[in-house]
Amino acid sequence: MQRTQNCLLKLDRMNKALRHQEPDRVPVSDFFWGGFLSRWRAELGLAADADIYRYYDLDWQVVSPNMDPHIRPFEILRDCANEVTVRTGFGATIRKKFDQAMPAFLAFEATTVKHLEDFEFDDPFDERRYFAAGDDQINGVGDGFERNVAAFVERVGAVYEDFPVFGSVCEAHEMLWRIIGPENVMLWMGQFPDAIAQFVDRLHEFNLGLLRGQMQAAQGRLAGVVIWGDVAYKKGMLFSPAFWRDHFKPGVKAMIDECHSHGLPVIYHGCGNVSRIFEDFIEIGVDAYNPLEAKAGLDVVDLRRKYGHGIGFCGNMDVQLWAAGDRHELRAAVLRKLNAAKGGGFIFQSDHSVPSNVPGESYDYVVQLVRKHGVYPLQLGEYDLEDVH
Repeated sequence: MQRTQNCLLKLDRMNKALRHQEPDRVPVSDFFWGGFLSRWRAELGLAADADIYRYYDLDWQVVSPNMDPHIRPFEILRDCANEVTVRTGFGATIRKKFDQAMPAFLAFEATTVKHLEDFEFDDPFDERRYFAAGDDQINGVGDGFERNVAAFVERVGAVYEDFPVFGSVCEAHEMLWRIIGPENVMLWMGQFPDAIAQFVDRLHEFNLGLLRGQMQAAQGRLAGVVIWGDVAYKKGMLFSPAFWRDHFKPGVKAMIDECHSHGLPVIYHGCGNVSRIFEDFIEIGVDAYNPLEAKAGLDVVDLRRKYGHGIGFCGNMDVQLWAAGDRHELRAAVLRKLNAAKGGGFIFQSDHSVPSNVPGESYDYVVQLVRKHGVYPLQLGEYDLEDVH
């Protein structure tokens, strides 16, 4: 299995951008809600199975292995025409209503600190995570609902020839809240900081194993890795930056170091406003930060002014504007943000993912703008900012 010449061009484009060099043009891709994809196909008159990555020849994709602490089929607690409720390998009980975008977390098996002390992880190198189809929470319960997800290596192989494929792993907080619930994360950090710190260390070991396991399984077919780690909300950090630095940061650094030792760049996906620890991400070697939520007050042009080319950026196209803005407003936003691509270091995407309220034609218009005005040397006209470089 070999990459096509077009895929090699995309790989070169991505690698140059992440090394802060100017490729032929600014890379563009995204994450998409199922509801948006249905709307996009209908509004553009496309076939029901049209693949948006292939239609626009986007520049990269992400594939995730089974990251459940316990490898097991979903336990179906309720199944009807409008919704399903399942218990997953995280020990989470989740209700998915099919007419709503995201699922509801109803309960968690781990309800005490003693449960954390007794918690056992299935082997992160277990071949079922990478070579077998099956149920898993992150791939199966989200915007949509899917059982018996195809094996990780099959999904990598299905796109490898045509797209740079990034693997996927969570950092410790992203795993922790799925095991005990976000409320208990906040509460127990205050009540039982030592117990949480000890469990976080165990999560670091497990996550590093998942990272190594998928790299081994992919056999050189990964072009990079996404680390998922939400530690902030709209106004700031979810918990103390000092606690994050003491207990979460070392595990993130270890995964970044592992990726870099294999020549793989890292895109860190963290929602919310992480301004208080942004320099920490630069320090530990994050190659690009995603998604840079506009609604959390982040602006990629301002970030480029502040941090220069110390870190790459991936995202920041305001989906609220994308959904409601007219073409004049969209053009102004796109061309202004492309200033952050001067000297490389910028991948154009949404400021999280493309939701169902974005019109198909508006998505199409923005992609075409990036393709036209994102060619180097950039020609941004009246939106060219001289103090951004």
